Amino acid sequence: MNNVNSMNWAAFKDALLANPDLDLQFQYANNQWVDASYHITEIKQAPIVSVDCGGVMNSWTEVILQLWEPTNQKQMRSMKVKKALDIINLVEKSLPLNPLAIVKIEFGNSEFDTRQMFPNELISDGENFVVDLRPDATQCKEINRGGSCGTTASGEECCAPASAEKPKIEMKNLATANSCTPGSGCC
Repeated sequence: MNNVNSMNWAAFKDALLANPDLDLQFQYANNQWVDASYHITEIKQAPIVSVDCGGVMNSWTEVILQLWEPTNQKQMRSMKVKKALDIINLVEKSLPLNPLAIVKIEFGNSEFDTRQMFPNELISDGENFVVDLRPDATQCKEINRGGSCGTTASGEECCAPASAEKPKIEMKNLATANSCTPGSGCC
């Protein structure tokens, strides 16, 4: 999870609450807009628990607002922010949403593969409240902790802590050993 540009649910909802009478629009790429006919079809809360390549457990929660763009319904104006808040309130009656959860918007259409994106910027512009979306990116958490990812020229292995030394292992040739006695290390 790359939360460099992430926004939490409380901040996102507060921004909506401050602009109820504006038209809610979503820009998913430069000059690419979700059609005004979109629907908010689902709001998901996803607790994420993972173990990264360095063996460290991570956990966070995401609130994912899913948008659907009907294929044969075009319209000039998108829903008002107030309508989106009505949907959010309906959801929160059944599912209390974590105010600290990371917000993602899920969207795709016939020209744009479905993906989850971060609200990069929230812009109040005249009659419009624009949610500018930017894609998430994968990352290696071990690198962010000072470790490495991949094998280096010195033989350091993937996701090893930067200061960790490889344990030295003594190799014994058991085929040439005459006998196995206690303390000899052969058994």
